[in-house]
Amino acid sequence: MPSKIRLQRISERIQNELAEMLINEVQDPRLVGISVTDVKIDREMAYDDIYVSAVEGQERSREVLEGLHFSSGFIRHTLSTKVYLRTFPRLRFHWDPTPERADHIERVLASLRTEEGPNGEGSNPATAQTPEEDLDAAESEEQKDGE
Repeated sequence: MPSKIRLQRISERIQNELAEMLINEVQDPRLVGISVTDVKIDREMAYDDIYVSAVEGQERSREVLEGLHFSSGFIRHTLSTKVYLRTFPRLRFHWDPTPERADHIERVLASLRTEEGPNGEGSNPATAQTPEEDLDAAESEEQKDGE
């Protein structure tokens, strides 16, 4: 069995070659605008799990995966001519929801920032004062005004 480092190098090489191939060689319109997010090869080098995503998100997942399965023979054959292995692993394509999750988190953080205001003022629970602190602050301001 190959070492973990060798498996990682093979996976990275397959990911790079596949990304380039999807841009330059594959003519299927279903595969326009997709990116290869990860490639994992098993220890026996029998299967290659390829994770993809698209700019449009989950709406295109079925269409993209169908296009990849339809083109998998061509993709496997072309990759085998670029990445030299004794036997080339079978390709399994999966949808990667990670970019959509990251976008959702970014939107939530952005909405929290806009609620705070431009100077970081607003309802931030970490910096909010207790009612007693508000009362003490108001009393100290009254004393300053009375002097």
